Amino acid sequence: MEILSSVPLHLLRHDSHCEKRICIIGAGVGGLAALKAITESTYFRSGKWSVIAYETRKKVGGIWLPAPPVVDTYNAPMTPLYDSLTTNLPHPIMAYTSYPFPPETPLFPSAHVVQTYLESYAAYFDLMSLIKFDTAVLDARWESTQWTVTLSDGGQFVYDHLIVANGHYHLPRIPEVPGLADWMKHGRASHSAWYRKPDFLGDKILVVGNGPSGQDIAAEMCTVSSVVVHAVTAPGAATNDAGNLIRRGRPIEFKADGRVVFDDGMTEDDIDHCILATGFHMHFPFLEGASMINKNIPPDFPPLLPGELFNSTYHVFPLAKHLFPLRAQYPISSIAFMGLIMMVAPFPLMEAQAHAIVRAFSDPSSLDPITEAVDIIAHADKIRRTGASTPLDIAKAWFRFDREDQWNYRDALYQFAQGMGSGTPLIKVTEWEKELYDLKEELRSRWEDLEKSGDSSEWLRDVGKNGVQDWVGLMYRVADYARTRKNLL
Repeated sequence: MEILSSVPLHLLRHDSHCEKRICIIGAGVGGLAALKAITESTYFRSGKWSVIAYETRKKVGGIWLPAPPVVDTYNAPMTPLYDSLTTNLPHPIMAYTSYPFPPETPLFPSAHVVQTYLESYAAYFDLMSLIKFDTAVLDARWESTQWTVTLSDGGQFVYDHLIVANGHYHLPRIPEVPGLADWMKHGRASHSAWYRKPDFLGDKILVVGNGPSGQDIAAEMCTVSSVVVHAVTAPGAATNDAGNLIRRGRPIEFKADGRVVFDDGMTEDDIDHCILATGFHMHFPFLEGASMINKNIPPDFPPLLPGELFNSTYHVFPLAKHLFPLRAQYPISSIAFMGLIMMVAPFPLMEAQAHAIVRAFSDPSSLDPITEAVDIIAHADKIRRTGASTPLDIAKAWFRFDREDQWNYRDALYQFAQGMGSGTPLIKVTEWEKELYDLKEELRSRWEDLEKSGDSSEWLRDVGKNGVQDWVGLMYRVADYARTRKNLL
C-alpha cells in the first residue's frame, strides 16, 4: 500500500562521514538539551560536527526568563511568565535526567529557581560559548544541499542541519467567538500572555481556560475582584462554585453590554474584563518566507500523507517520531522540531529527543519513511477513536499525549538513539516517575499547605544530598501526607 507521496531517494541519504554544521534556533530548554547531546557526541568531539545556537534574548532560559509585558516584532510579549508562577510538576520529575536540581530545592520551585537551574546547566556543561545571544533567525531556507540561514545582525550562513527549538508559548491564540474581537479592540479583554500579577481590573472578572495558567490566574484574581467567573471547556465543569469564584462552561458570545453567554445556557452580566488563558500558536516565521512550511490545516488522510510540511498552528505535520519532516522538499534528517508535545514532563522528554536527533543526523538511514508513515497513521487512528472527526479536531489533539504515551515515547526515543557508536545511555522511565506524575496535583496541593504552614523547610532538610532517591522518598512522604489529609476530611 502506498502511503507516502513520492520522496526522491537522494533526499533520504546523506554522507555521514562529511563534516556537519548544525544550527539550533533557540536556547531554552530544548535548545540547551540539543547543545549538550551534540557536544557530548563522538562526532563533535572528533571535530566532524560543529554547532551553534542562536538566541533572540540576552540569556538562556526561553519561557523561564522573565520579561515585562511589552510587545515584540510579532505584537506579543517575549514570555507569558507571570510573577507567581511555580512549576506544576515536582522538580525531580521535571528535571533533565542528567542534571538534578540542587539539594533542598522546594519541590515545586518558582520560575526564578528554574531559570537559575537552566543557567547552571548551561555553565556546567560548557554550552555558553556555543550560543550567540541577541540574535534572531529571520529566515531559513533549503537551497540545493544546505540550509541558508539569515540572521537579525545581517549575517548569512549555511548549515547542513537545523534544530528548531524556538518554543510554542509566544504567539497568543485568541478564540473566534462572536463579540470577542470587539472586546479586545476596546481593551475589555486581554490574553494571559500579558498577565503578570493580580491587578484590579474591575469588580467582576472572567477568566477563560482551565490549563495551569488559567487556574492560577482565576485563583489570584479572586484576591482583588469581588467575583471571578472561570470558564472551562470540560463538560459538567460549571458547578462547584466556592467563595467568590463561579465556574461556567465555554463562552459562546460576548455582548457589547458586558454580558457573556456560555454553552451551558448560563449568562453572566456586568463582566468588567476578560482574561484569555487560551493557549498559543505554533509559530515558525523564519520558515514561511521561502514556503518551507505551509500555514494551513493538512488535508485528511489516508491514503496518502501530504508531500509538504504543514503548520496548523496546533501541530506540525507530518513528522517522523514527532521530530523529523516526512516531506519531499528537503531531506528528512536535515531538520528537527523539538518540544512540540504538550501535557508531558518537558525537560526529560526533550533530552530524549536530543539524543534521537543525534542518531538521525549521524545515520539518516535509521529513519525509515514507510515505517514512520505507518506510525503516523496509527497515531491518527488512535485520535479518531477518541472522537476526533475532522482534520481540525485531529490537529488539536495531535500533540496532547495521554499518561502512557509520553513514557512509551521517551523509552522509544532512547531505544532509537542506540547504535552507530553513539554512546547514548539507554535510559528508561522509572516506575516512580510514572506513579508520582499521576499524583502531581495532590502533591502540589499538599506542598502548598506545607509552605503556608512553614513546615516545608524541615521536610527539605538535607534532601538531595544523597542523590535522586532522597527526592523519591520525599515525594512518597508527601503523597502519604496527602492521603492522610484526605481521609481526615
